[in-house]
Amino acid sequence: MRTRGTLRLATRGSTLARRQASLVQEALENRRYEVELVTVDTTGDQIRDELIHRLGKTGAFVRELDERVLEGDLDGAVHSMKDMPTEQPAELVTAAVPERGAPGDALVTPDGSTLGELPDGATVGTSSLRRRAQLLSERPDLTVEPLRGNVDTRLEKLLAPALQAEHQERTEADKERKGNVGNDDFEPEFGQTTDEWFDGLSELERQALGRELETEYDAIVLAEAGLERSGLAHYVDYRKLSTSTFVPAPGQGALAVTATDGETAREIQSVVDHPRSRVETTVERTILAELGGGCIAPVGIYAILQGEYVHATVSVFDRDGEESVAGSQNLPVETHAEAAREFARDLADRGAAELIKRARNATGEDDISEEEKPEGK
Repeated sequence: MRTRGTLRLATRGSTLARRQASLVQEALENRRYEVELVTVDTTGDQIRDELIHRLGKTGAFVRELDERVLEGDLDGAVHSMKDMPTEQPAELVTAAVPERGAPGDALVTPDGSTLGELPDGATVGTSSLRRRAQLLSERPDLTVEPLRGNVDTRLEKLLAPALQAEHQERTEADKERKGNVGNDDFEPEFGQTTDEWFDGLSELERQALGRELETEYDAIVLAEAGLERSGLAHYVDYRKLSTSTFVPAPGQGALAVTATDGETAREIQSVVDHPRSRVETTVERTILAELGGGCIAPVGIYAILQGEYVHATVSVFDRDGEESVAGSQNLPVETHAEAAREFARDLADRGAAELIKRARNATGEDDISEEEKPEGK
């Protein structure tokens, strides 16, 4: 039992963020720690200039949680690792990297279609520069449209057109059925009434029925881990996208607990840290830091520990998926961080640095946390 009181951890307020933070909470409570999750509103204008300087210019959602930790209000903060800037204040450490969830992306469609089965010119939703480039590299005919909001919001936008069309058809069929009462030759198109059909829908589908549509999507792409952790994976049809072709964002599927350097950080590490996940994500984030991609370039980096080596795969695209620099390499575990830097420098010399520079010049806003982007932001 913790002798100095409850361990207080910051989290964002979205359903996904709270679910992710609860995984860390559960791990600590299983070791007899008392844990309180504290929701922090991410309003950037509340951060003092000094803290903005200390926390860096990227990772807006991360900064506001870590601000509370640096000020001593809270003991730590739980983040989606892929949102985190590669640079941190000296007094702030990544205390723990819990065991990583699914690292890859998922293609979600109303009927479970694969990417190759989508019709010519199909509309696919994503606000990720990386996913956009990878989609267009595989299927240049696709129309990739922005898609924001939390996981449930984006799924509702995908499901809404088909559900609303079916609702309309069933409503009209109900009217026809009522007009043919007593007609023994009449065969109803649907075996259920509209009300019976509605009662059998999931809450996600019911919400989709009432959503106003601006864009009709044939498919959307999002992180498989976010889909699973949101508790919505079994309500939709999806296909896993290959991590070799759709190389994930560095740190995707992983969480990170930040804390100020000291006893509390060491306690959290001893309970929550997963050494394999830490090694793999360290390689990914080291390569990203060396390339300087941040979140403004279509960069995929994925590392997996295989015996004495960490196999790292990197793909860097231009914004339209027409040009790319890609490579993979086995990095010795003993020197994985330095080997990752050398690998990144080789990729930069092969043209990755130029693609990232062009992306930085072209972008108008950071590609922040698509899994957590508020609608309309």
